[in-house]
Amino acid sequence: MEIVTHLINDTIEFYKWTLTIADKRVEKWPLMDNPLPTLAISTSYLLFLWLGPKYMKNREPFQLRKTLIVYNFSMVFLNFFIFKELFMAARAASYSYICQPVDYSDDPNEVRVAGALWWYFISKGIEYLDTVFFILRKKFNQVTFLHVYHHCTMFTLWWIGIKWVAGGQSFFGAHMNAMIHVLMYLYYGLASCGPKIQKYLWWKKYLTIIQMIQFHVTIGHTALSLYVNCDFPHWMHYSLICYAITFIILFGNFYYQTYRRQQPRRDASSSSSKAGKALSNGTLNGLSKAANGAVTMGSKEEKPQENSGRRKRKGRAKRD
Repeated sequence: MEIVTHLINDTIEFYKWTLTIADKRVEKWPLMDNPLPTLAISTSYLLFLWLGPKYMKNREPFQLRKTLIVYNFSMVFLNFFIFKELFMAARAASYSYICQPVDYSDDPNEVRVAGALWWYFISKGIEYLDTVFFILRKKFNQVTFLHVYHHCTMFTLWWIGIKWVAGGQSFFGAHMNAMIHVLMYLYYGLASCGPKIQKYLWWKKYLTIIQMIQFHVTIGHTALSLYVNCDFPHWMHYSLICYAITFIILFGNFYYQTYRRQQPRRDASSSSSKAGKALSNGTLNGLSKAANGAVTMGSKEEKPQENSGRRKRKGRAKRD
């Protein structure tokens, strides 16, 4: 019991010490005073994951078409705003894409970067609604471990990022991710408009590819910062690399299961359906596509045999 008490006391003391090196500019911003509101929101999210399907079990799914259109296009504008703010503020502050330490001053451009990063953190909390809409529409198959892990950890861990490093190297990942989310929510917004638009949305799998490229770029950029010994908290660098690796594994598995593993089955089913059509039309199984001469040669061989047979029969009839 004493060990547990000492552990709790040491944790509290460590947290109090970390507050002395936290970013003073953001401590009075909404949700940034302490981690409890953020943890409460994330806990409520996990609780809804458990209770939501139970509530919807014997109910008809909500359609929410108009709600989804408004939500998705609102997220497009929010993420574009974050991307634009980070780009303009970083450019005005002459940020380096190789090594950029955190400037905790009240310089307008630095405060603008911190403000954009705070909005990025808030956007991750709003994205919890993705899961809420899936459950209300009874799309339970969409609520995978990857989906929950991505949403819950991004919102919770970015509180740490804003609290201690709201600027510097932090801008790079948020800047890139905001642009990708513009494309992602644009896709979902267009998909919400109905079948007339959905038939033109052939580029869904490329969003997953872009996301995986993003994680590789993040690791490369962070490793470069460590290599040049950038004056940015190294604990944040190592944490970011480990975090990005988990996403590469999870998104890579998702891509394989969704687009690669099912491909042979689709090919097999399409070939079998074509074979069935070929048989129903009286042609040989698949040979009409296999070689340009195979069936043609076969038909040519059959015709002379039939003709020769007819000639023989005619000849015998005449002789008889």
